[in-house]
Amino acid sequence: MGRKDSRFWQSAKNNNMLYIKHYNQLVELAISMFEWKNLPETIDTRYMELSLFRYGKVVFFKDEVLDFLALQCAVGGGFNVYGIPTKRNAIAVNGYRKSLDDKNSVLIYNNMLHTNSQPVIEVYAQRLYDLDIIGDVNCKAQKTPILISCDESERLTMLQIYEKYDGNQPVIFGNKSIQTDAIKVLNTNAPFMANQIQTYKTTVWNEALTYLGISNASFQKKERMITDEMIRSQGGTIASRQGRLEARRSACEEINKMFGLNVEVDFKDDFREVDTDAILRGDTGETGGNSKAMLGQSAQKEGN
Repeated sequence: MGRKDSRFWQSAKNNNMLYIKHYNQLVELAISMFEWKNLPETIDTRYMELSLFRYGKVVFFKDEVLDFLALQCAVGGGFNVYGIPTKRNAIAVNGYRKSLDDKNSVLIYNNMLHTNSQPVIEVYAQRLYDLDIIGDVNCKAQKTPILISCDESERLTMLQIYEKYDGNQPVIFGNKSIQTDAIKVLNTNAPFMANQIQTYKTTVWNEALTYLGISNASFQKKERMITDEMIRSQGGTIASRQGRLEARRSACEEINKMFGLNVEVDFKDDFREVDTDAILRGDTGETGGNSKAMLGQSAQKEGN
């Protein structure tokens, strides 16, 4: 019984680690895709982006002692005509608290809906995890596609033999007491589907990247792709990034106006697979070497 429990908990641990792997990978991408410029040195961009990802908002303000900060916040009631909270309470994990309002602080939102990204990423991580497990089981079935039927008295012996078989032991020895006539083996003939599962997993991964606004173009044709085709293939990606980017840019405008700063935010170069100006101009023609190179680097960025 203890041995069965050990196998169960080891399997549960491996499954949990696999889910965490996909979740952490997507979170890493989500919080590292923006480039903040001219922020005060007292602002931790990693903490700020991680808080936006988890909670959907942070509050930017100037502390009399600590200087500028961007921290988690809880709204304290009161709204302006546009539904923006006028009372905010800055919160830090070390116990720091500060009451603020719309006259001495600015709320930075994660997107135009003022929601967090964590629940969506959890869904994609779960889907990727499920596909990994299905693929592993299918691959395992190619190695051990058998169903063994035996007497109850032979069950432990059959389990030990199976473990040797599963461990790739070239020769398996048995004693004369084994009742081979009472043993039946049924070949389940499980079809190999892992390659199709992997293809679908790539689709789910690309869907997650599109949600985050990260290029995930896949080029199957050998001839050079023209700009129109490239733009159309990335339309959903470009549209998805705008909500998160515009929410941050809007906050930058308020911060600069309130505190006399020159804060800016944009996507990092690694994620600019298509020149935004070219998209707005509607340029056509064959892609240049630089654009294609960047697309090639960003296409199919699934870290396994």
